[in-house]
Amino acid sequence: MGKHKIIMTGGGSAGHVTPNLALIPKLKMLGYEIEYIGTKEGIERKIIESENINYYPISSGKLRRYFDIKNFSDPLKVIKGLFEAKKIMKMQKPDIVFSKGGFVSVPVVLAAYLSKIPVIAHECDITPGLANKLSAPYCTKVCVTFPEALNQIKKGKGIVTGNPIRRELFEGSKVKAKDICGFKDKKPILMIIGGSLGSRVINEALRTKLESLILEYNIIHICGKGNMDKALEGKHGYKQFEYVGEELPHLLASADFIVSRAGANTIFELLALRKPNLLIPLSAKASRGDQILNARSFVKSGYSMVIQEEELTAENLEIKIRELYKNRELYIKAMERNNAEKSIDLIVALIEKYRKR
Repeated sequence: MGKHKIIMTGGGSAGHVTPNLALIPKLKMLGYEIEYIGTKEGIERKIIESENINYYPISSGKLRRYFDIKNFSDPLKVIKGLFEAKKIMKMQKPDIVFSKGGFVSVPVVLAAYLSKIPVIAHECDITPGLANKLSAPYCTKVCVTFPEALNQIKKGKGIVTGNPIRRELFEGSKVKAKDICGFKDKKPILMIIGGSLGSRVINEALRTKLESLILEYNIIHICGKGNMDKALEGKHGYKQFEYVGEELPHLLASADFIVSRAGANTIFELLALRKPNLLIPLSAKASRGDQILNARSFVKSGYSMVIQEEELTAENLEIKIRELYKNRELYIKAMERNNAEKSIDLIVALIEKYRKR
């Protein structure tokens, strides 16, 4: 039995779970007993249960900014989830709740507030997601990754902590990566990350220029589920993956520079690892524009180059890749001035400060 108990929540995507995973080893070291509340069928359930942490599923409706017939029924699911979460709070008696956002977090935060349990929330993007916007009034503190996000958090609750990074990402092996990918020569390694679902436009632009790029670089391409090109299997100097799990730390360790989407979790991992990067944020047509703002902030800080998706062509991508590699040391020096790896300590210190005594 741990000396303190924390309930963590967050779900709907891996991005709402991985920062929680980054905090867990430090919390366990401090003697916390950890429980998790998530959705019944979300991706977070499989991830958390694989960590041997007690998982409590609750009912949760999706929160939408657009019209959908489910907008009439889902509030009832949220209300049901609130009663289920409140019952869990009464049974588990946590000292504090940590919320990473996602639609499942709203009933959990409300239940904690009604149970007089302190809540620390975390927002990774510059503009808070809808779940965190609804939850913020009921939180004790809201951690943010970008200084610009403080303007979005009212009543002085916001505090800049950065994004917690999993320690295992710092423990990769370049040698293992070369074995995994079959790279035999000493060419620089370029890694392409298209997000958890992959990116058709990035994949197409890269593959159009693949023949000329592999003359200069070995290429690791995480292309997303269903986006593998069978004709390129076994091609010298090119290794494609639908998705990577435990290989990721090794692949990141081997990469000299990276092309990526601009999701907050990913770009803060690149920052902590000091990887020069070219960001291609998800278009505002397909999102609420948070990746565009994330990328803009990183460019302003000197950490990244950027191509807007609407401006992406195969020719433009090739030019920017060569430019990034040529100037990589400038970006590494800028990133070395940041303390992104201290985020875990900052967040855990807040948990220690505000938990019930």
